[in-house]
Amino acid sequence: MSARIPADIVSVTDYWAHAQARLTPAAWAYFSAGAGDGSGVQANEAAFERYTIMPRVLKSLQGADTQITLAGRRYAHPLFLAPVAWQGWAHPEAEVATALAAAALGSPMIVSMQTTTALERLLAAAPQGRYWFQWYWQTDDNASQALLQQCAQLGVEAIVLTVDAPVQGLRYAEQRAGQERPGNLVTPHWSAFERPTSHMAQPGQPPLFGSPLLEQAPTWTQVQQFIAQSPLPVWLKGILHPDDARLAVEIGAAGVIVSNHGGRQLAAAPAALDCLAEVVNAVQGQIPVLFDGGIRRGSDVFIALALGAQAVCIGRPYIMGLAVGGAAGVAHVLHLLRTELELTMALAGSARCADIRAQQLQRH
Repeated sequence: MSARIPADIVSVTDYWAHAQARLTPAAWAYFSAGAGDGSGVQANEAAFERYTIMPRVLKSLQGADTQITLAGRRYAHPLFLAPVAWQGWAHPEAEVATALAAAALGSPMIVSMQTTTALERLLAAAPQGRYWFQWYWQTDDNASQALLQQCAQLGVEAIVLTVDAPVQGLRYAEQRAGQERPGNLVTPHWSAFERPTSHMAQPGQPPLFGSPLLEQAPTWTQVQQFIAQSPLPVWLKGILHPDDARLAVEIGAAGVIVSNHGGRQLAAAPAALDCLAEVVNAVQGQIPVLFDGGIRRGSDVFIALALGAQAVCIGRPYIMGLAVGGAAGVAHVLHLLRTELELTMALAGSARCADIRAQQLQRH
């Protein structure tokens, strides 16, 4: 079902208008919008505009490549696919199309816990891919351990625990559009867990505090126990504050992902890029740091690497590609970003990702 890529798409952001034309208003709101009226999404993108990259000339580029080594594993390039839920709402081939494209282009895929394709089916469809599995905190320890063991047996490389979502942020665009997901869509791994029901506060009572959602939200102590019991390395996604980064090191996290949830949680949170350097400084090289938030161009990837990230995660770009062209669209997005990254590296005189430094940037 993969469609032909429209001829006028020459950059990642060209996909947005085509995707909006193909998605229902509710699906478009879900995939494109953020918390509040979208200020966090805009801040993530605008943060990159504060940097320019200083070109260098006559530097040797022999043997140039984009390979990185992360936690002892080698990857062809630093482009990871961030976890995005409900991909069956974007395209009939859903996560299978994404996995096929990611495997073909050498991008590790972080599979959402709210995937609409069961993990075992996904890996069977694209066995050559490399997979991490995103996790939301669950209170059922037995069911959690069963799914974690399944991930390990299937060859998943790591667990990515999202820590910035004890509750869901207010997303006005979604509320206005209505969240009418197709009735045939299911989330097999997410639906396997029972979760607290939201309560209706009486007049004069706190609308959220005291609810089961917050009462069962995890703490650092619980996450430390989760890490200790997990059969796979556990990364923490949603770290912005340097003190939280230091705590992540202390409790044994395998790494952290600097992210404000794509601007979908706290609208007033700082842009993820503005927090990256402080987090990198806080961990002092003890664990790797990935970045997620606002990547739209290969030069954005370069900037994030220059500020200390060892790899980046993209979300909306590949979902827009999926909506427009299925696997071909996702692959095209990844190809565009890698091409732009290599061009940026060549013009900045960096033969390898490890050569990229903050001194190559100018902040305005």
